[in-house]
Amino acid sequence: MLEEPTSLRIDDPGVRTLFTEAARFQSWLDVEAALAEAQAELGIIPERAAREIVSKAHLKYLDLAAVRAGLAKTGHPLVPLVWALDRACEGDAGGYVHWGATTQNVTQTGLLLQVRRAHEIFLRQLAAILTTLADLAERTKDVLLPGRTHGQHAVPATFGFKVAVWIDELGRHVERLRGCEGRVFVAMLGGGAGTLASLGEGGLATQEKMAARLGMRPMTVPARTIGDHEAEYVMLLGMLAATGSKIGHEIFTLMKQEFGELEEPVPPGTVGSSTMPQKRNPKLSQDIIAAAAQIRALVPLALEAMQTEHEADRTTSIMMSRALTQACELTGDLLQRMMVLLDGLQVFPERMRENLDLSGGLIMAEALMLELGRQIGRQRAHDAVYDAAQASVTRSRPFRETLAEEPHVSAGLTPAQVDALLDPARYTGLCRQFAERGAAMAREIAAAIVKGGMPRAPRVPSP
Repeated sequence: MLEEPTSLRIDDPGVRTLFTEAARFQSWLDVEAALAEAQAELGIIPERAAREIVSKAHLKYLDLAAVRAGLAKTGHPLVPLVWALDRACEGDAGGYVHWGATTQNVTQTGLLLQVRRAHEIFLRQLAAILTTLADLAERTKDVLLPGRTHGQHAVPATFGFKVAVWIDELGRHVERLRGCEGRVFVAMLGGGAGTLASLGEGGLATQEKMAARLGMRPMTVPARTIGDHEAEYVMLLGMLAATGSKIGHEIFTLMKQEFGELEEPVPPGTVGSSTMPQKRNPKLSQDIIAAAAQIRALVPLALEAMQTEHEADRTTSIMMSRALTQACELTGDLLQRMMVLLDGLQVFPERMRENLDLSGGLIMAEALMLELGRQIGRQRAHDAVYDAAQASVTRSRPFRETLAEEPHVSAGLTPAQVDALLDPARYTGLCRQFAERGAAMAREIAAAIVKGGMPRAPRVPSP
C-alpha cells in the first residue's frame, strides 16, 4: 500500500476491501450459488437443494475458523469452503454443492467478479478526474506557457492545451475499459479439464445460465488454460497507469523551483522533510509515479501467466491472480491520488509567462520564418532566421538586434512586423479550441460513466 501523505486525506476508494479474505470467499460463494440455481433450472439438481444452497451461500452461515483450519490442513484453496457450505445446508442439499465444477471454475470466475467491482470504482474515479480536468482546461485555455520539445523551448502553447492532451488520453482509456468488459468479465464452467465431461450436453447451457446470474458472459471454450482476457485487463491498467505517471511526472517537473509553474496541494502543516524545514515536496506526484511503475511491472507477469501448460497449471493461475489483484489495488490508489492532486492543483500564469519570455523571443523563430518565407521561400527564410537565432544565443545578444542585422529579414519585414511576430500570444494555434473541445469531451464521457455507459461518439467533432 502507498504511504499516506502527512497532511492530505486520501479516502480509500474501496478497492482493497474487494480483495480481502472475506471478499474472496464471498465471491466464490456467489459463484457456487449461481451454479446451483442454473443447474436447478435445467433439472440437473433438485430445486429445493438449489434454494437451500443459495440461502446459505453467505459467510455469516459458515464456520470460518473451520474453513481456515481446513485450508491449513489440506493446502487447497477452495475445498474447505465447499465443505463448510455443505455442512451449513440442511437435509441433503449440501451434497449438490459444486456439482460438476472444478476449483478454477469457481476461483477464477469469483476473482473476475471482484475485478469487475473494482472496474466500476475505476470508472467512477475517472469520471471525477475528467470532470476536474474539464474545469481546469477551460480555466487555463489562454494561459500562455512555453511549449517544450526535447526539454527545450519550441513554440508557445497554453496550459489548457496540455490539459486537453491528458483528457484525450484518459478518454481513450475509458473507451478501452468499457470495450473490454464483454471479453474480460466472463464466467467459466468447464469441469476438470475444460471439456465439460462432468456435465455433458447440459454443460454449456449451465455455464450460460450461471454467467447470466452473475451478470457476466459465458466463455466460448471454458478451458482452464485461457488467460488472455485476464492479461488484457492488466495490460489496460498498465496503459492507464502510464498516462497517470506521465501526468504525475509533468506536475513533478513543473513544480520544481526552476520552473515554478505548478504546485500540487500542500496544506498548512504538511512536513516535507525531517531536516529541511523549507521543503514543499510533490508527494502525490511521487506516489502516482511509484504506483504506476508497480502496475506496469505486473504486465510481464500477466503475459507470462498466459503460457499455461497442457489443460491446467496451478503455477500460472497463481501468477495471474497476483497480477490482477495487485494491479487493481494499485490502480485504485493511483486514481484516488490523481483525484486529490488535480482537484487542488495550483497554476501560476505569471511564472509561465516569465518562463515563456526567458529566451527573449527566440521561441517565436518559427513564426518569423514562416512569415518571411512567404516572400523569399521557406528554406531561405529558415536560414536567415537560423543565423539570427544562433547569433543571439552564442553572442548573448537580443534576438531583435540579430534579426535586424540579417539582410533578408530587414528587407522582408518591418520593425513593426517583427515586434508583432515576436508576440507569443499570437502564435498558440488551436490551443484554445483544443482546450474547449477537451473540456466538452471530458464532461460528456464523465456523464456517460455516471449513467452506466459511454457516449456513442465520444470524440468531439472539429469546430
